[in-house]
Amino acid sequence: MYDKITEKDIKRMEEEIQHRKHVVRKEAIRDVQEARAHGDLSENFEYKAAKQFKNQNDSRIRYLEKMIKTARIIPEDSKEDEVGLNNLVTIYVPEDDEEETYKIVTTVRVNSTKGLISINSPLGKVLMHHKVSDKVTVRINDNYGYDVVIRKIENLEDDGTDALTRF
Repeated sequence: MYDKITEKDIKRMEEEIQHRKHVVRKEAIRDVQEARAHGDLSENFEYKAAKQFKNQNDSRIRYLEKMIKTARIIPEDSKEDEVGLNNLVTIYVPEDDEEETYKIVTTVRVNSTKGLISINSPLGKVLMHHKVSDKVTVRINDNYGYDVVIRKIENLEDDGTDALTRF
């Protein structure tokens, strides 16, 4: 995987792992035992649902542990006048004559519907380390790309409100 993530991302993942191991897992095991006590397991929907939830929780724990183990830690800080991690960036897309605003985040916090784009996305990659008024080209593939102009950069702190992505 080797995702680029921050120390704060690691801390959030470790907290989620602990919560899932010590709270969610206990509840899931209790639910499985309770559903199993209802008798015939072949026609017991509650049992199947409880087992599925327990397995999903265990899978999420394994996923987070692997992410932590294989991650590459990157710094959060960036220059005041350059696009960096956790910056809110307003861009102008001349092709569409529209302004758009995005927050640049790590891959474990991406959510395009909320305007959170990854530093590994095509747009995120080209914006990094550029300044206000810079014009950059976003390459989608060999045949297509589009230009954007950086209009505004707001330096934000990672306050922990951007949820970890669910896979």
